[in-house]
Amino acid sequence: MRSLTELTERELLALAIASEEEDGRIYADFAHELRSDYPDSAQMFSDMADEENEHRRKLIGLFQARFGAHIPFVQRQEVRGWVQRKPVWQVRAQGIEAVRRHVQQMEQDAAYFYQQAAARTSDAGIRQLLGDLAADELRHERTAGEIQQKRLPGDVRTSEDEGAQRRFVLQVIQPGLVGLMDGSVSTLAPVFAAAFATRDPWNAFLVGLAASLGAGISMGFAEALADDGKLSGRGTPLLRGLVCGLMTIAGGIGHTLPYLINDFVTATIAAGIVVVIELLAIAWVQWRFMETPPLSAAAKVMLGGALVLATGILIGNA
Repeated sequence: MRSLTELTERELLALAIASEEEDGRIYADFAHELRSDYPDSAQMFSDMADEENEHRRKLIGLFQARFGAHIPFVQRQEVRGWVQRKPVWQVRAQGIEAVRRHVQQMEQDAAYFYQQAAARTSDAGIRQLLGDLAADELRHERTAGEIQQKRLPGDVRTSEDEGAQRRFVLQVIQPGLVGLMDGSVSTLAPVFAAAFATRDPWNAFLVGLAASLGAGISMGFAEALADDGKLSGRGTPLLRGLVCGLMTIAGGIGHTLPYLINDFVTATIAAGIVVVIELLAIAWVQWRFMETPPLSAAAKVMLGGALVLATGILIGNA
């Protein structure tokens, strides 16, 4: 791997051409991936891809005028310290805001790199070329801002953000909440019944572990098979099933783990504290994401949990 100062002006210009081409393809990929859910953002990225292609054509024209028709193949991965780009799928998985931030950072990083590289070289020709590229990247960033203002005025961006929030609630929060409620509440009865029936924390732990894993597998399959998500907009069955199953297991394991404590009374008190925390967490999620009044959410969850807990204790003492 070579440093920037080891590249000739011809190689530097070829590297700039390759970088502009890669950035343009990244913008085009974002536009393609976002078109169905975020059409206005997708159009913005498509416009930015056109800008990058225009910059690439100008750079190619300059290269041909100075060095001829053949452009050497120089990749940014070959240059030590050059700005690297995250894969499109990785950024896309983090949500629309992450994509917007990444695109803005792409232009800032390229301009900063050119400025730093120009300051470190003593060759006048290379310094001039890098300075011109830095100024060009700063112009790109301003152009990107102008495109964003045109394509994403406040009301459009707000609408897209609200749509993203709704999809997050439908695809992650709802199945996760269903799983957490089932795991936290439905496993109370068998865990505490086993605990009070045997007075043996290890037996209660085994029962709780089996109940949690069994419920998680059952709830995961049930959620995945209940809806393919095509009409409801609830996302892929695999994602919903995985979220629901894991949250079910987490809800049951929470008040099962204290029974690893050898002392029955201490383990039961700890398990009771965990149950209260779990129920409050469920009430908070309902208030935060489902717009349920906080007192109403807490009262309903606590009442249901208390009834199931009392059932388990009564059966265990029978």
